[in-house]
Amino acid sequence: MTPTKQTVLITGGTDGLGKAMAVLLAERDYRVFAAGRSREKRAELDRLGAQKNLPLETLELDVSDDDSVKRAVQMILEKSGSIEVLINNAGVAYVGTIEDLRMEDWHRQFETNFFGVVRVTQAVLPHMRERKKGRIILMSSVAGLITAPAQGGYSASKHALEALGNALRLELQPFGIQTVLIEPGFIMTGIQQAAQELARPYDDKISNGPYARLYAAFLSSAKEASLKSKTTPEDCARVVLEAIEVPTPKARYGVTPMATFVKWGKRLLTDGAMDRMSLRRFGVVDKS
Repeated sequence: MTPTKQTVLITGGTDGLGKAMAVLLAERDYRVFAAGRSREKRAELDRLGAQKNLPLETLELDVSDDDSVKRAVQMILEKSGSIEVLINNAGVAYVGTIEDLRMEDWHRQFETNFFGVVRVTQAVLPHMRERKKGRIILMSSVAGLITAPAQGGYSASKHALEALGNALRLELQPFGIQTVLIEPGFIMTGIQQAAQELARPYDDKISNGPYARLYAAFLSSAKEASLKSKTTPEDCARVVLEAIEVPTPKARYGVTPMATFVKWGKRLLTDGAMDRMSLRRFGVVDKS
């Protein structure tokens, strides 16, 4: 085996997109630290890494906890001496209209998807600045470009992540640190099942509330997307690999066909036209 390349820290690295990235990068001889909260998922990935003899190990990390983040980053630095690539991938999705979503769930949404990213990035940046080298990958979403009804909380967190990436790209340029936003559309991972579980407290509102028709259309659209989706977590991992290895990365990378459509739609269509498409798709108005 060739000597290992750079050291990579992946948050949310034991399931879904993060797991696919961890395996692919380790197969390419990056030294990968895949972080996650679930003991079972960490053990499963550790077994896979051992079976394939990969430079991959997992560690416990909760992006919403300061001490957990500090311990994890310090442990990686003690083991490897450096962190060249940070992939901020941990995320959750709450389904709910702006009126229905409880404030505690707004806070949880942002604590993981936005403040968790800030927390981990702040922990890693002093080391990267000192070495004048590094690449930060932010896993955003098409939801960071457009917003579906009943997904306002998730979209808001991803819109915030887009702004964070834009600021980091400018602020870190003098230090040789590059920041990249990855913008997938719908890809089947564990986040969909987790979103269903998080939505259970809202079952009555979803079924009988004033937005019941909207929720039904949204859930139907999500089910249709899951059936039609052809993009895999491994496809996304290959895009991330390109963003890591290309000498001068683009500011943002789309992953799915939907990401490409949305990018050009935002450029070529008016807000009114985009709104009308969303209203029809999600059943807010009649499709006739």
